[in-house]
Amino acid sequence: MSHLPLRRRRLLAASALLPSLAAPALAQEAPWPSRPIRIVVPYPPGGGSDVTARLVATGIQAALGQSVVIDNRAGASGVIGTEAVARSAPDGYTLLLADLPHTAVPHLMPNLPFDPVADFASVSLVGVAPMILFANPRLPARDARAFAELARARPDGFSIALAGIGGNTHLMSEMFQRVTGTKLVQVPYRGSGPSITDLAAGQVQVAFTTMLTAAPFLQNNTIRALGVATAERMPELPDTPTFREQGIDLVAAHWWGLLAPAGTPAPIVERVAAALAGAVQEPTIRARMATMGLVPQATGPAAFASLIRSDLARWGELVRAAQIRIE
Repeated sequence: MSHLPLRRRRLLAASALLPSLAAPALAQEAPWPSRPIRIVVPYPPGGGSDVTARLVATGIQAALGQSVVIDNRAGASGVIGTEAVARSAPDGYTLLLADLPHTAVPHLMPNLPFDPVADFASVSLVGVAPMILFANPRLPARDARAFAELARARPDGFSIALAGIGGNTHLMSEMFQRVTGTKLVQVPYRGSGPSITDLAAGQVQVAFTTMLTAAPFLQNNTIRALGVATAERMPELPDTPTFREQGIDLVAAHWWGLLAPAGTPAPIVERVAAALAGAVQEPTIRARMATMGLVPQATGPAAFASLIRSDLARWGELVRAAQIRIE
């Protein structure tokens, strides 16, 4: 081949490389999903977010025919895991299981390393867990209205447990005090479990939480429900009136939903949303969600984006009024 002109020899050598050069390009164009999908949970294993993520992951995996793995990235009130997703490639292989604090933390912590709206593409709401006010059975009030009357008569005379500063229970405590004109002693704990344990023991008088945390204590009659923050009564607590039934304007629920990095292609977002919608219709998944007090609500991208915007405004106004900060 040495007798061939130099240009001809170069062309032949280049053509020999074409198959190896084409392989990476073809790999990049493989139909999505061609490798495992990761759902980042910005909290430790074992909590409500972790359990929810693992539950819906099984349904999404079945629908898409690809493995879905859970990656717990806990720390800084969810900021560490959330930032990791915001900085991930927008290729559909990294998702975030966000929850209500996603819309509160931006008002509680200045200089966040991400924007809760601009840095994410909304995929879908997963479900909601109504917030419920529970009391120690020795509290003389039998419902939320009666408790509010007692608390107004004795400012700082009753304590309310918080599962941490700036979380959903803290926000609910502030909102309850605001709409009822009460002043409670707020006692922070490291999570819902310890706070409800102390409620059952009588160390504090009341606490907000969800059925997921409260169910074992209700079964043992060591706590009592005073009111539910839903528009209608909960099937699990048919004898417990809503706050609105008691003349208290308080409707709120803890929610979970899936987000992707901003710029994730819309067709991929829609496929994940459709897979999730199918997953929460599966009888076994719905039954498990029911035992957790979690109401399935696979809304799709637009409705979830709207919820995030409205909650950012709602909780921002409350945080400013209550002057809550996380240092």
